[in-house]
Amino acid sequence: MPRVDPAVGSEDPTPTVRPEGLTSVDPFAALLLSLLCDKRSPDARASRNHTSDLTIPESALGYRSLPCGAVPAKFPMPDTLSIQNIAAYKFAPLQDLRELRTHLLAKCKGWNLKGTILLSPEGINLFIAGEAPGIESLLAELRSLPGLADLTPKYSETDHQPFRRMLVRLKKEIITFGVEGINPALRTSPKLQAKELKQWLDEGRPVTLLDTRNDYEVKLGTFKNALPIGIDTFKQFPDAVRKLPEGMKDQPVVMFCTGGIRCEKAGPFMEREGFKHILQLDGGILKYFEECGADHYDGECFVFDQRVGVDPALQETESTQCFQCQTPLSEEDQQDTRYVVNESCPYCFKEPADKMQENIARRQEAIAKLTSPLPGSAPYENLRPFNIPAVCDGMPLAEALARLVVPVSLEAWIAACESGRVLNADHEPVSPTQVVYGGQRYLHVLGEITEPDVNADIKILHEDEAIIVLNKPAPLPVHPGGRFNRNTLRHILHEVYRPQKPRQAHRLDANTSGVMVYARTKHFAGKLQPQFTAGEVGKFYLVRVQGHPEQDAFACDAPIGNESGTMGTREVDDAHGRQSRTEFKVLRRDDDGTALLEARPLTGRTNQIRLHLAHLGWPVLGDQAYLSGIQRGDTQTHEPEDAPLCLHSSRIQFVHPLTRERVEFTAPAPAWAE
Repeated sequence: MPRVDPAVGSEDPTPTVRPEGLTSVDPFAALLLSLLCDKRSPDARASRNHTSDLTIPESALGYRSLPCGAVPAKFPMPDTLSIQNIAAYKFAPLQDLRELRTHLLAKCKGWNLKGTILLSPEGINLFIAGEAPGIESLLAELRSLPGLADLTPKYSETDHQPFRRMLVRLKKEIITFGVEGINPALRTSPKLQAKELKQWLDEGRPVTLLDTRNDYEVKLGTFKNALPIGIDTFKQFPDAVRKLPEGMKDQPVVMFCTGGIRCEKAGPFMEREGFKHILQLDGGILKYFEECGADHYDGECFVFDQRVGVDPALQETESTQCFQCQTPLSEEDQQDTRYVVNESCPYCFKEPADKMQENIARRQEAIAKLTSPLPGSAPYENLRPFNIPAVCDGMPLAEALARLVVPVSLEAWIAACESGRVLNADHEPVSPTQVVYGGQRYLHVLGEITEPDVNADIKILHEDEAIIVLNKPAPLPVHPGGRFNRNTLRHILHEVYRPQKPRQAHRLDANTSGVMVYARTKHFAGKLQPQFTAGEVGKFYLVRVQGHPEQDAFACDAPIGNESGTMGTREVDDAHGRQSRTEFKVLRRDDDGTALLEARPLTGRTNQIRLHLAHLGWPVLGDQAYLSGIQRGDTQTHEPEDAPLCLHSSRIQFVHPLTRERVEFTAPAPAWAE
């Protein structure tokens, strides 16, 4: 919702009536008073670009309109150091705007003025602050321009400079309307004085009161029985007028806004659309408050400055604006439990579940955009990074790389170095015998590659400020390696959640689908990952195996070795393997000779479920690597069109790192498990 910068038409935040008799200010006295009386009002709120209602009744702000060329009256001694503030607008044709902009900006800086001047072919709109001589010099300069001789500002005073800089901006319109042929400099609709409108309403005359303001302004208050035009921005006004009842065109219509300026364009437009009896309330709501008070009006009036609302006595109310959606909030709104300062209000509050679903929808849209086409589908030069761990400190480079990437032989790494395909952090070729140290970074030039296709149908199940829970498709590698770099879950999530880099709390094989948990920051990863290391996380898998296990519940404790085979596979190693345990429960034995099991790994070894089932003689259906017993296949990562590996991470339980409550997340079962 738009707010107005005080430089382009808000009411003065610290209005004071200008006393009579002031002729000059003793600089020393002014300085002394300013030190003794440091009465500083808050800066006007920053806002979005909006320029409605620059004409403001004098009593609303302590302004006094002065005759053209007159100098403000004076008094012997001010209470505090005085800065003059002027607000003015004028519809008049202006020429050579770029040159005028440069000229006025230089002049204003020379006079030590700050604020904003809007220039457009249709006129000028300004709000400027500075010392009186500079202000009067600016007015004299402006009045010398054709069409601006009768420019009449409204004055106020503050005890400080309310603006940080001086701006002169060029705009198509000083009030954005977007309709050609409407020229308030030539013609506006007839104006109705505030007291006359009150008399009409006292007498009960048949008249339509049309509120031309935005809906968020109307919310704080409007005339009794007024008809809101129903818009969010003034640019929507023309379309809204065309939706009004046809019968209104023959009725008397009194339109109004905050200070009257919007009606200067709205009135002629409605007349052009066939409305025959259009009047505009002169000076708007604020002028009506000044002259008539609260009669026939409900509530308060929204104003475009830090006051938010004023009552019919033109006093600031307790209304505020929601930090999140900028909706004006009454005192009653602020008592609502959904109002949280700087977070939400009754009008933008969303239940956590609804808010999460909105966030998830945006993530899904970003994932779909990033993966269509797949990020690795176009050829590119792939540089695979390696960080040297401390255990490789002092080794020759080729030997260290062979230890890091087990499937690649020492001879292959020597050849890669000698052919210039291994670079240091400065992208310089390095020798295979170069001694490396922990923490160093090297790059393996894989050349121009096109990555194999993967299944990127990632579904976000849950997201909050601490974690991401998703349903991983298959085949999709989790992290870069081998032929895969960009077509990996890590790359996709890093791109979608940029600048955050979500950290995986555990791993799933490329060919395994199902629920997976990521921490959004290093802090939350530090609270989540230790639970996996300590075996405190409940992990449950659905798995379809070849054959019918005889027992309804059984377990496998075969130790798993650390050595990696040619395809990255592991083997049972009774002598030196790491302790491993997986518990199984038969859910269903089917007529096709397969069985559906629930698997619960109590340890987290690489390929643990697949290896244990193959070891027991019930290999996972669709597994191209772990065949029955000790047989091994020659395929590591499936193609998307291959029959699926029937292994699915279905449920996971852990302590949430933010709420410290134990939670459970479930991924929908795939077709083969139904």
